[in-house]
Amino acid sequence: MLTPVFAFAGLALLIVFYFISVYNRLIKQRNMCDEGWSGILVQLKRRTDLIPNIVSSVKGYAAHESGTLEKVIEKRNMAMSATVPQDKIAAENALTQSLKSLFALAESYPDLKANENFLQMQNTLSEIENDIQNARRYYNATVRDFNTTIDSFPSNLVASRYKFEKKPFFEVSEADQAVPTVSF
Repeated sequence: MLTPVFAFAGLALLIVFYFISVYNRLIKQRNMCDEGWSGILVQLKRRTDLIPNIVSSVKGYAAHESGTLEKVIEKRNMAMSATVPQDKIAAENALTQSLKSLFALAESYPDLKANENFLQMQNTLSEIENDIQNARRYYNATVRDFNTTIDSFPSNLVASRYKFEKKPFFEVSEADQAVPTVSF
């Protein structure tokens, strides 16, 4: 026969196992977010390593466009020095915008557009941008799951008790979200 003491002990044991399960899920999701962020950092590093070569190629053809070239290098340095995810995201979005202006500048120089080395670097950068986009999707999906778990009841009780904090999404800048205008 089940006594109230055994029933209470069984219920307490179930609650403890539930909290352990939720805690372990939060740890797993946090680690997946960290893994996703690490993947983004690898791709961003590949991009920042390629930028000096691109700037050098452009500099040979458009030396008088030093303002644009300096802006790209400045944004690259800011992106490399950013350590906190929010700062890194903002710096990388600014770098993306400056790269767009660099490639727009390159359109004005037919010899540069025909340069095989420049074209190869442009293709490599395009591949890296695709890899960044994929890494960003993975990271944002893991962040979504982690943040949802933190916000959901009753897992929010465990999350607040053990000070799990929500992670930021790696969002595209407003300038990148704007629909481009096409004119003929």
